[in-house]
Amino acid sequence: VTSTDTPAEGSTRARRLGRASAHAATVAIVLGGAGFLIRSTWGPLQGAADAIIGWATDLSRPREGLRSLLVLWQELTQPVNLYAVGALLCLWVWLAEGLRARAGWAFGTMMGAWILRLLAKLVVQRARPVVEDPVSLAPGYSFPSGHALNSAAWATTVVILLWPLVRPLAWRAVLVALATLVVPATALDRVLLGVHYPSDVTVGVLTGVGLVLASYAGYRGWNPPAAARGDDPDLRPDRAAGDGPTASPPTAREA
Repeated sequence: VTSTDTPAEGSTRARRLGRASAHAATVAIVLGGAGFLIRSTWGPLQGAADAIIGWATDLSRPREGLRSLLVLWQELTQPVNLYAVGALLCLWVWLAEGLRARAGWAFGTMMGAWILRLLAKLVVQRARPVVEDPVSLAPGYSFPSGHALNSAAWATTVVILLWPLVRPLAWRAVLVALATLVVPATALDRVLLGVHYPSDVTVGVLTGVGLVLASYAGYRGWNPPAAARGDDPDLRPDRAAGDGPTASPPTAREA
C-alpha cells in the first residue's frame, strides 16, 4: 500500500496481484515441467510422440487436398499475421471506443506471448520431428509450438478485448465459437504437417491461454487514469458495483 492508497485500495491491489501470481505460477509449472521431461528425453514420452507423428504424416501425405489446406492454414496463422489483426483491433478499441487501458493491456499481453515463446524455445531447444518423407518443413526449435501458443494467446486476448463491446449475447457466443475453432485447428495442423510433436502443441495451447488469464487477472480492478479507463467494466469493479462512497451508476455498456 502506497502513501496515497486507502486501505481498501491496497487490499484490492493485493488481491489482484495475488490472482495474477497464482495464474502465472500455474503456467510456469506446466511449461517448466513439460520442458524438463523433454530435456531429459524421457523414453515413453518420446516413443509415443514419434508414433503419433508417423501416423499423422501417413494420414496427410497421400491426400493432396488435405495437404494444401494444412499448408494454407499454416500460413494464415503465422503469429505475425495473427498479431497484425490483433494490433488493428487494439487500435480500434483505443480510438473508436476510448478504452485505452484495455487496448494497451491486450497489445502488451500479445507481445508478451510472442516473447515467451521465443525464450522457451531457446531454453528447451527440442529438435523438430524427423520424418523420412516429410509433409512440410519448418525452421527453428520444436518446443513449444509457436503457432499453437500464439494462436491460443491471440484468440483468448481477442475474446476478452471485445467482450464488453459485443452485443447481443448471441454474438458473444459466435466470438467464443470462432476463437475455440481457431486454436485446436492450428494445433492439429502442426501435428498433421509433422513439424511439431503433440506435446509441443498441447503445452503451447495451455501456456498461451494461461498467460492471458494471468495477465487478465492482474488487469481486472486496476485503477488507471480516467482518460485511459473510459467506461471499461473490468476496471475498479468494486466501485462500479457500488461498494464505495464514490461509486457511479453503471454505464450503458455495463447495464
